[in-house]
Amino acid sequence: MSVNIKIRDAVKKYGDNIIISDLSLDIKKGEFFTLLGPSGCGKTTLLRMIAGFNSIEGGDFYFGDTRINDMDPAKRNIGMVFQNYAIFPNMTVEDNVAFGLKNRKLPKEEIASKTDQFLKLMKIDEYRDRMPDRLSGGQQQRVALARALAITPDVLLMDEPLSNLDAKLRVEMRTVIKQIQNEVGITTVYVTHDQEEAMAVSDRIAVMNGGDIQQIGTPKILYQRPANLFVATFIGHTNVLDGELVVRDGKTYLKLAGDYEVVVDTIRDEEKKNQKVKASIRPEEFIVNTKTDEGIKAVIDDAVFLGLNTHYFVHFADSEEAEIVQESQIDSIIEKGREIRLLIKTEKINIFNETGEYNLVKGVINDLDVYKKEGQK
Repeated sequence: MSVNIKIRDAVKKYGDNIIISDLSLDIKKGEFFTLLGPSGCGKTTLLRMIAGFNSIEGGDFYFGDTRINDMDPAKRNIGMVFQNYAIFPNMTVEDNVAFGLKNRKLPKEEIASKTDQFLKLMKIDEYRDRMPDRLSGGQQQRVALARALAITPDVLLMDEPLSNLDAKLRVEMRTVIKQIQNEVGITTVYVTHDQEEAMAVSDRIAVMNGGDIQQIGTPKILYQRPANLFVATFIGHTNVLDGELVVRDGKTYLKLAGDYEVVVDTIRDEEKKNQKVKASIRPEEFIVNTKTDEGIKAVIDDAVFLGLNTHYFVHFADSEEAEIVQESQIDSIIEKGREIRLLIKTEKINIFNETGEYNLVKGVINDLDVYKKEGQK
């Protein structure tokens, strides 16, 4: 039976070094929730606190209505899948999957039935008599996942489970993991530093940096309306350009690359004032214009043909650089050294204050704001 997870004011210290401070989080029952961030941001530390493998120096952790801070890890009813699979090399696939069930001293018939169920669910039934050293990396990870799920845990915890696989297998296994999670409906907390992987599998994502959560939201929200510049640059690829907001004749203009101005209608009313800004423009949010003089002047430095799309690398008059992604044309690629004009899909771009701390545009949703309001009560 899955449970919701509630964390309030979590603190983790190693000596005088504070790794996580005052972190709050809600994970819904049956949700696929990912902790995403660069190495050292605290995501694995938080996962291990949930699992009971790390001590908790402050705050409260709940599974449903049960406070688990001091609960033995073995009694938390969690399934765990590690980066290195951690399957037993001296046991067959079948015995690995049955291991947790035997530890719980279930009846033999139930052990056999559940083991068979998850061998088939993970499509490793034909390998039941094989030893782990005769399996591929992807097959070993399926065994680890089957073993974790067979005990019917309340929560499934996964720590960088695909990082040891090659690129093709990672894509295959993330699809498998999401399909199985949907089918089983188990509350899952997943740790990764790979933003594409996180977007592919998650219902919601918490982007972490320096032990703090920057934004919580769906993959779509995080990509289209990041709360700050860190999230914008960590989720996907973006061009960050220095700019200015200029308010004139009742309209708000974004000024870029020296003297180019374009009207932006997405700025929040309270931010419609003259100010320096950082503009986050993703490669696909530029439009190459080779036919008129409208747009930002840019010079092609390089072009990379990648089949469906061609990536252009350009510089502007103020020496800033950018990458543009355009659908490949059947006839030609724009040659190096050519001057072009770039239009901007202004409804899609994000504009941040000068320090990048917050987004000035409408439509930013951050589930983290719930806990800030709780703290103000």
